[in-house]
Amino acid sequence: MRASASMVQTDSPLIHAEYNHLMSTFLRFHDLTKSYYEGDVRRVVLQNAHAEFQSGEITAILGKSGSGKSTLLNLISGIDVADGGPIWVDGQNLTALSERDCTLFRRAQIGFIFQFFNLIPTLTVGENVSLPLELNRIPHIHKGAQDLLEAVGLLDRWGTFPEKLSGGEQQRVALARALVHDPLLILADEPTGNLDEETGMQMMSLLARLARERNRTLLIVTHSLETASHADRVLRLSHGELVSER
Repeated sequence: MRASASMVQTDSPLIHAEYNHLMSTFLRFHDLTKSYYEGDVRRVVLQNAHAEFQSGEITAILGKSGSGKSTLLNLISGIDVADGGPIWVDGQNLTALSERDCTLFRRAQIGFIFQFFNLIPTLTVGENVSLPLELNRIPHIHKGAQDLLEAVGLLDRWGTFPEKLSGGEQQRVALARALVHDPLLILADEPTGNLDEETGMQMMSLLARLARERNRTLLIVTHSLETASHADRVLRLSHGELVSER
């Protein structure tokens, strides 16, 4: 059971400070470790990494290709499993959940925007965006999907299949699909990586605006300083550790 403000019955400033800190921290992990074996060689991707992210904060994580940025998002979302270290999202320890419960939590509370769009080619634009609502058994799915497609300027493409869309349009559909069920946490994996510079900046402006309007926590992994410029805070992943970027 999560604490509420009325449950804190103390006048201690130290306890109040710690309580307020925990309540404002939406995502946190510590001693997060992940490695892979390439043949007989163990490759360390994350080494005792730690970070905290506040509710409503937009954070960019910079790093060169192969530094572990995508792996970090996969661990936070529960798609992959860490070798060690707890991951807390909105008071829930994801690493303590069963695979089924982790899938249900991710489906309801996390929106994932993939670099390669990952749209289902046999579904229309409207069906792709409606899918998270169907999986979460949210009523009036078409209305919710239509509202998001209108927000990203693609309502007129409702009945179109992904192969008929440009790269920028596909990424906007992927954005709408990630946000349609109003997740608390949005994860974006190189969301401008397959777009030209102008389209990429339009995409990032739209994503940042929608996240701020909804007061949602957004993590963006990227190698682009231009993409990172939309964030409130920038971290760099280097040698398996996260450090603040000035």
